[in-house]
Amino acid sequence: MKAFLIDLNKCVGCYDCQIGCKDEHCGNDWTPYAKPQPDTGQFWMRVQETEHGARPHVKVSYVPIMCQQCEDAPCIKVAENGAVYRREDGLVVIDPVKAKGQKKIAEVCPYHAVFWNAELEIPQKCTGCAHLLDRGYPIDHPRCVDNCHMDAIQFGEESELDLADTETLNPEFSLKTHVYYRGLPKPFVAGKVYDPETEEVVIGAIVTAKEPVKNEAWTTRTDAFGDFWLRNLPKADLNITIHGGGKSYEGTVSTKEKSVGMGNVALK
Repeated sequence: MKAFLIDLNKCVGCYDCQIGCKDEHCGNDWTPYAKPQPDTGQFWMRVQETEHGARPHVKVSYVPIMCQQCEDAPCIKVAENGAVYRREDGLVVIDPVKAKGQKKIAEVCPYHAVFWNAELEIPQKCTGCAHLLDRGYPIDHPRCVDNCHMDAIQFGEESELDLADTETLNPEFSLKTHVYYRGLPKPFVAGKVYDPETEEVVIGAIVTAKEPVKNEAWTTRTDAFGDFWLRNLPKADLNITIHGGGKSYEGTVSTKEKSVGMGNVALK
């Protein structure tokens, strides 16, 4: 079973994987694997760039997203006449001839990784560059892997990949995907602590986030600039307490939707 491993700890957001996919599929007809990808409007490999937090406490994540090669693929279920099929190596491929007119194939993908080509009237998506795998020359792996100069994207037999500490996207979909990620962005809470009376930042203040339902807590200290970062938090409502210099702060934040940049936090 073929699989992808994407290590976001190595990804620098260069978009070379996205560019490689475009170069391989735009203007090239790889029938029976795929018709040409349109120059615009489709990204079979797309880098999702997201800004987390609030200035000045901001982190930017880059997450390459393509067809997740679902074992329980919705596109296969709705396709007629075997228009979408799983190869022996596990790659899910849309037959560009049989799939003509079947827009529902594009509509059911929860990852929005299947696109509708209105001009050709066909659904299209990443093929795992199956045409390169079958040809084996000059490369025998997907172009996104070949283009990644940071070695952030690996491809091969799932049993041979190091999948320790990896996750899949949206496991709640229960689709048994075969694209694995290491270092997916997790919520954080950040801010700068200061004493309004002295108008100075507070160094070494103890900052704690507590999840009241599970009674879990995360603690850090402010640095030499009064900044703190509470990382790898759950998506939850959190109680924040800060103690330093004989003063304190108490408040609440929610990381259910996004990371939180609290800005300047005054101790009283």
